[in-house]
Amino acid sequence: MRLNQLSDNPGARRARTRVGRGIGSGKGKTAGRGGKGQTARTGVAIKGFEGGQMPLHMRMPKRGFNNVHRRHFVEVNIGRLQQAVEAGRLQPGASVDGTALMAAGVIRRVRDGVRLLAKGEIKANLILKVAGASKAAIAAVERAGGSVELVALRPTAAEAGAKA
Repeated sequence: MRLNQLSDNPGARRARTRVGRGIGSGKGKTAGRGGKGQTARTGVAIKGFEGGQMPLHMRMPKRGFNNVHRRHFVEVNIGRLQQAVEAGRLQPGASVDGTALMAAGVIRRVRDGVRLLAKGEIKANLILKVAGASKAAIAAVERAGGSVELVALRPTAAEAGAKA
């Protein structure tokens, strides 16, 4: 085999449609844009426009509030921690924080912190350093001989700006 004998798979590359090249091409005259008017021209931006009538998204009632500065926690159940201990990915008695949970494959990313929840059962004693935990989760970890330490969160951009 030589470089000049290489070829792509059939159908891997498709030629671009050349519009406006005669009626025989099927894309002649109006080039697939239909008749005249605003949409036949360039620079059209009429996504929600309804011809002057109040658009549907403006007629619908609005409710609630989306807080753009909301913290996004990764939730971890104590049952999932016990599975990681049994699989040998977490050591009993060890100090466990977000980076240790990522290394063990329990979570994919830390985001704004880890929040511990009480679903499942834990038997291993772990020293957990998390951003938040439910009362039931703290009680379950302490019953197993471990401890839960709540670590301070990094201030968000909005909070840092408010202090300055």
